[in-house]
Formats: sequence, C-alpha cells, structure tokens
Amino acid sequence: MRGTIIYKMTGSGNDFVVLDGRFTSPEQWPATRVAAMCDRRSGVGADGLVILTPDVPGRVRMTYWNSDGSRAAMCGNAALCSTRLAVYLELAEPGELCLLTDAGVVPGRSNGAGDSAEIGLPDAEVPTEVSGLEPSAGERWLVLGMVGVPHLIVRVDDIERIDVSGRGRALRFDERLGEAGANVNFVAPGIAAGEAWTIRTYERGIEAETLACGTGAVAAAIALAAREEASLPVRFRSRGGPELLVRAELLSGRAHDIWLGGQGRLLFRGVWEGV
Repeated sequence: MRGTIIYKMTGSGNDFVVLDGRFTSPEQWPATRVAAMCDRRSGVGADGLVILTPDVPGRVRMTYWNSDGSRAAMCGNAALCSTRLAVYLELAEPGELCLLTDAGVVPGRSNGAGDSAEIGLPDAEVPTEVSGLEPSAGERWLVLGMVGVPHLIVRVDDIERIDVSGRGRALRFDERLGEAGANVNFVAPGIAAGEAWTIRTYERGIEAETLACGTGAVAAAIALAAREEASLPVRFRSRGGPELLVRAELLSGRAHDIWLGGQGRLLFRGVWEGV
C-alpha cells in the first residue's frame, strides 16, 4: 500500500495524527512535512503529530511535534492518546507501560478497553508569580510553572469574557516568560458548587486556542491547590468537552505523585497520500 498509514485520535478535543514507528522514523519527518500533515485544509488536520516506536517490552518511545512542525518535549493529551494507542497497536500489553518522551519517562495505564487512559508525571514545583507581570481586568492572579513545558496560569472570574486569542497571544510572547514563552491557561470555577473548573488554553507552537491541554490542566490544578482555591483531585472541563482529572499531593512547595486521567479516543485509521 502506498502512502502513510495514520491513526487520528482525540483527547478532550485536542486532536493528533499518530504514526506507527515500526514503519517510519522521526528522521523522515522534517518540520515542513509535519506542518503539511497537520494542515487543516491541505493535510489531515491536527494539533500535533506523534510517532510511537517500541523500545524494550513495556516501553514505547513517543516523539511529538506541534502542528507548526516544532518539536515539543511533551503534550499531556497526546500522551493519553499514545498510551491508549500503544495498547491498541500491541506495542505494549494492557495495564501499565512507560512512554519515553523528550521530557523524561512518563508512566501510563490503559486496560485496552474504552477510550480512557491515565499518565503519571514527574514531580513539579508549585507555579510562582512572575516579577512585573500583573493581572488585567477580570483576572485575579497569574503564576508560571513547568509541567513538561512552561505554563502560565491565569485565574479569571468569567471564562467566557476572556479574549483568549488576544490576551493569550500577548502573554505567550511576553518577554518576562523567557525566550521560549509559555502556554497560557485561563481557569475559572464552575457555575455551580461541585462542578468542574473550566479551562481555556492559548497554546504555543499552534499559536491559537486549542480545545484542551493536559499538562496545562495539571499546572492549573497545582496552582489552584497551592492557593487553596481547590482541593486535589481537581476536575477540569475544557472546550473539547470530556473532563480531565488531576490527582497529586502537595508537600513543601512541590507536587508529588501526579496523575492525569482523560480521553484517548481513536477516531479513524487512514492513508495519507501527501509528500
């Protein structure tokens, strides 16, 4: 069969093209080819591209690119999808496995049934304030943390009133966040008591609002718990719909035993005839 066999997946609205690394390699995917695959008009369309390559039993290499072709160390929703698909493709047995990412080893769990998966993340520092970066109208506080990639968490009063594209882009490129910038996650409590927190994300590398961000949800959960605005575990509902669940323990300014649970749904298989 000519072309490239693809697996299109979604995790709470984030969508990814995933490739089987037994039949391709990262070296075959320069930035221009990745961007062409992820293009929503002339390609398959995705927030990112993943290659899953078996390592030793129980370990699978996860190589990830943003939709613009830039390499990224980690993506939480892509890791959830990768955990689920690794079992589906029999790259790993159902149960526990490890993803080898550019951000380190990520343990995962998938029982091989349904669309859910869970990933464990390394300990993380509690996000902290950025000197000189002040809240704007409708914002309560801003803190910066690292969960795989940098995340700015912005606590807002009304998630619907936020100009995610405008305000998000301005913050993403703010020089006080460092040369690489950061993803920008706006969070607000649910309307009724006990409802999931809401979250919207402006994602670097995609340079637009995305429907969900797994590591952003983790950073937000840690920040909210540290400020005693939420109790762990914390549930989030993103624009994509399905909820994300963050479990962790806070101790001495650090988050330990971090787990992210969410959707890893296979939408379809196909063959891409692109370059």
